[in-house]
Amino acid sequence: MTTHPGIPPPSISTFLTHEASTARYAPGTTFEIGRIELIGNTGTYLDTPRHRFPGGPDLADLALERVVDLDGVLVDRRGVAARAIGPETFRGLDVGGRAVLVATGWDDRWGTPAYLSDNPFLTGAAAEWLVRSGAALVGIDSLNIDSLADPQRPAHTAILGAGIPLVEHLTGLEGLPPDGWRFFAVPPRIRAMATFPVRAFAIIG
Repeated sequence: MTTHPGIPPPSISTFLTHEASTARYAPGTTFEIGRIELIGNTGTYLDTPRHRFPGGPDLADLALERVVDLDGVLVDRRGVAARAIGPETFRGLDVGGRAVLVATGWDDRWGTPAYLSDNPFLTGAAAEWLVRSGAALVGIDSLNIDSLADPQRPAHTAILGAGIPLVEHLTGLEGLPPDGWRFFAVPPRIRAMATFPVRAFAIIG
């Protein structure tokens, strides 16, 4: 599962086999123990402020109410050719205290080389508008919330700088209405971890 260029996929192996465990236990008693090596930025994952800012709040600092049972609003950008998503996209929307998910349709390319470059992204001005407007969480179904061509990563900087959780690589947003749903994306509480895969989902109604 290659989520981002240059980041290795998960590695799954066996730490202890049944055969190797025979020396540890009584005759006829064996165990197998698996090993998973996983980069935090794998699949659909959540960013905390520590991802962008050294010493910032990490997964263990993340309050449950920041990522659980959030009123949601969907911003549908599918079919729009322009990759840059500016603040005009969000004007007129009530995003205060809500999970703002941006549907670009980029997840249709998941698992192909086309997914890994030239992605739709939020401009710095759009991210700053969401911060000023009180968004509780921001998510996108794209490779990155920022343009990979901009090493300053202004959207990450604005959103995470405001302490707002960020979810990238969402899928299936076409199944959501503009509003009337609740969003959930719960990572484990691990000290000193800045990002982690999540099972993100919405409940309609």
